[in-house]
Amino acid sequence: MKITKSVLVAIIAFVAALVMASPASAVAAKFHSVSASVSNSGALVVAFDERGLGEGNIDYTLTADSTAVYACINGGGNHPQAANKETVNGEVSAAGSFESKNGRVQASLSAGPISAGAFTCPGGQRLVLASVSYTNIVLTDTTNGTSVSVSGVARTFLDV
Repeated sequence: MKITKSVLVAIIAFVAALVMASPASAVAAKFHSVSASVSNSGALVVAFDERGLGEGNIDYTLTADSTAVYACINGGGNHPQAANKETVNGEVSAAGSFESKNGRVQASLSAGPISAGAFTCPGGQRLVLASVSYTNIVLTDTTNGTSVSVSGVARTFLDV
């Protein structure tokens, strides 16, 4: 069987195109940076930069375990030394979808704080968030199946 020169050139060009195109089309989603903080309202805020993405919307979920301490403050701004404080535990979560620009998403998600539930203060006092902590923080790119664990964070607003 005799292969013509033009067929051979076409085959070589096709193989070369495949070899050169493979690295460019590979998508390797990876979190470049992730940081967690607690906002002035007590919410967990996770800021992130993910790279190696395809184009389009990328979906994320954020989960964390939370412990919050709520207290009652009197009209003078003091916490009476009575047992009128409550510690609550639970999971907080958030989800969001962000558009990838040039294969990159820079965004943040917020979750929490966990609710005080049925805890209330007596008359003349107001309910405040005294402190909050977040542990087991996980940010997941559900579109690409990539996740990252983030160090826990805490903030105290009032010593009780």
